[in-house]
Amino acid sequence: MPSFTVFKGSKDGKAVKSTTNKPDELTGDQVLIKVTASGVCGTDLHYTGEDMVLGHEGVGVVEKVGPACRNLKKGDRVGWGYQTGSCQHCSMCLTGEETFCGQRVLYAYANRDQGSFSYNAVWCESFLHPIPEGISDEDAAPLQCAGATVYTPLYDVRPNEVVGVIGVGGLGHLAIQFAAKMGCRVVVISGTDSKKDEALRLGAHKFITMKEAETASKSADWWPIKRLLVTTSAQPKWDVLLPLLAMKASIYPLSVSGGNFEIPYMPLLAQGINVVGSLVATRVMHREMLSFAAVHGIKPVIETFPMTEEGVNEALSKLEAGKVHFRAVLIVPSQQQ
Repeated sequence: MPSFTVFKGSKDGKAVKSTTNKPDELTGDQVLIKVTASGVCGTDLHYTGEDMVLGHEGVGVVEKVGPACRNLKKGDRVGWGYQTGSCQHCSMCLTGEETFCGQRVLYAYANRDQGSFSYNAVWCESFLHPIPEGISDEDAAPLQCAGATVYTPLYDVRPNEVVGVIGVGGLGHLAIQFAAKMGCRVVVISGTDSKKDEALRLGAHKFITMKEAETASKSADWWPIKRLLVTTSAQPKWDVLLPLLAMKASIYPLSVSGGNFEIPYMPLLAQGINVVGSLVATRVMHREMLSFAAVHGIKPVIETFPMTEEGVNEALSKLEAGKVHFRAVLIVPSQQQ
């Protein structure tokens, strides 16, 4: 049976080169993709010790389509992210909320022999997203998860609304760009001022450190934050941040963290604050996000690595050590493309 190269986790926490069988014939709406690039996400670090193909920010070119495919054809560029399937018949799916389908297919929970740290992949057409012209494969890759994650809580934002972004990292630097291009007033809150210049260059209108946040709300020119995107893994100091929020503000925790989400009780009630769970993007939002990024020139700041066993492990090690400048992207060697 024919196979293709993949990179899996292993017991010692290192990525190892392996293979996944390639189907002799595609069925239904299956699509065979030749992968060209993959983002490296913090979520991938949780699975480096498991026997599964890593990666969920994939981009590639369609090689072959199954008999039920209706839209894609050979040669099309596509991407996929954290979700690759759902039942498509439940109330969540029928109302465009398939990310909360009871039978949703998510990275690491199903199809563990497929991933984006790979030279090929087989996915259903209905969860593949066309890549617009004007976005390169390496720039498109991080948008499949990081871009989708930060776009979702902004989808219904109003121009001039004050959006706060905590953290200037892999998620935060994209959230700043999207919010700014949507016409929002963007306030960035960070632990230090080391990324202030870059945050302002990306579109932020105000930048404060957590130390400055302690008194910022007393300033005459402070803008109360209506929508706060938390892109750091560690929970922030809520007693410092809540005074910065407008009445009826919404908080979106976007990064994965262990333990409980804890927030002071009385300010939550007194200010009418909403804490909103959010999980990547629906297919409609995902495709809208890609289109918006293409039109407005939104690009991730990336470091590239070759998609080889050595390159994958270097990217993962740098990410775990916090030494990747925003997003790492694996590029499939030209001889494999």
